Amino acid sequence: MINTKTKLLGLLGNPLEHSFSPVMHNEAYKKNNMNYLYLPIEVEEGNIEEVLNGIKHMNFIGLNVTIPYKIKIMEYLDEIDPLAEKIGSVNTVKIKNKKLIGYNTDGIGLLKSLEKDSKVKVRENRFLILGAGGASRSIAMTLADKGAKNIVIANRTINKAKSLSEEVNDKSKKCCNYIDINDIENVIKETDIIINTTSLGMYPKIENCPMDTGLLNKNHLVSDIIYNPIKTKLLIEAEKKGCKIQNGLGMLVNQGAEAFKIWTEEEAPVKDMEEVINNLILKE
Repeated sequence: MINTKTKLLGLLGNPLEHSFSPVMHNEAYKKNNMNYLYLPIEVEEGNIEEVLNGIKHMNFIGLNVTIPYKIKIMEYLDEIDPLAEKIGSVNTVKIKNKKLIGYNTDGIGLLKSLEKDSKVKVRENRFLILGAGGASRSIAMTLADKGAKNIVIANRTINKAKSLSEEVNDKSKKCCNYIDINDIENVIKETDIIINTTSLGMYPKIENCPMDTGLLNKNHLVSDIIYNPIKTKLLIEAEKKGCKIQNGLGMLVNQGAEAFKIWTEEEAPVKDMEEVINNLILKE
């Protein structure tokens, strides 16, 4: 029951029509009798400052931030977590004493998923990241921050891969290199874990694949941050080669759980969040 003690949370972005986050959070809170309400907040860019000023004086304890405002939001924050500062974008805001504090849980969400679902120890592994966009940036910076042995960024536009690689080495651990995405054959033997951060293979273009899967072998773990479809073409072909595979559901749930922990300083109802997301995907 919504009342004056209800703690408000929200997702700031535009558009938000296809986001699973409000349903995932609200169903999990409902199951656990938590007096929280998570709202979609579609905002035009010119109104962000006014909206944030209003939110600070309401019952809001935090926000998630999505496209296209993960960078723009940083202009209006009072404090920024060091990792989010390195990444250069924010997807989670905590509101405390009318101050806005920014974090980035995207990379942590993937890392937690790898640790929980595939028993990965970051420090012992060599990573190949496909793509050099925002998701790649969050993941590469987080893996480097957590001590990854080696990271290679592969991208069609090699200058973007080069720039991101140099930034990771400069801001975090010097462990990152870059290649053209067509040159994966040159590094695949020195790779333990492949992570697709591109949109290739996402619904409705499910036949697309970001790499030549003939290069894979059973020693590789292949992770795709896409969760619709649950198994992308990359994961289907990787599984045929005997690889361990992991889809994007774990990242989605764990980044949300990390955000909840930041907002409330309590553990999130992760199992319920997973169940809600699985049910949503099955309905799609």
